[in-house]
Amino acid sequence: MTESEFLALAETTLDAIEGAIDQLADDGDLDIECSRSGNVLEIEFAEKGSKIIINSQAPMKEMWVAAKSGGFHFKREGERWVNTRDGSELFEALSQMISSQAGVAISLGA
Repeated sequence: MTESEFLALAETTLDAIEGAIDQLADDGDLDIECSRSGNVLEIEFAEKGSKIIINSQAPMKEMWVAAKSGGFHFKREGERWVNTRDGSELFEALSQMISSQAGVAISLGA
């Protein structure tokens, strides 16, 4: 994958995450807000006083996630972003992280 292909894919992924979170917030399921600056997406849990930060790392061709539960790197394998440590998929892992930090069970679609 070229750097420009990675950047386009990372942008699409961040857009999908932001859209899914905004939809959950609009539906009233979560009291969270997203903010984005370039390749960095911050998900803020106002009532809980915590954040999840997701950003693309073009030199490594990875998506990085920082959450209360730790830091995670996801590399593209086929059609999925896969955790470089345990093989979990990005959207599934984010669903668990967000559920944990928000205190409400949610599921993000890929």
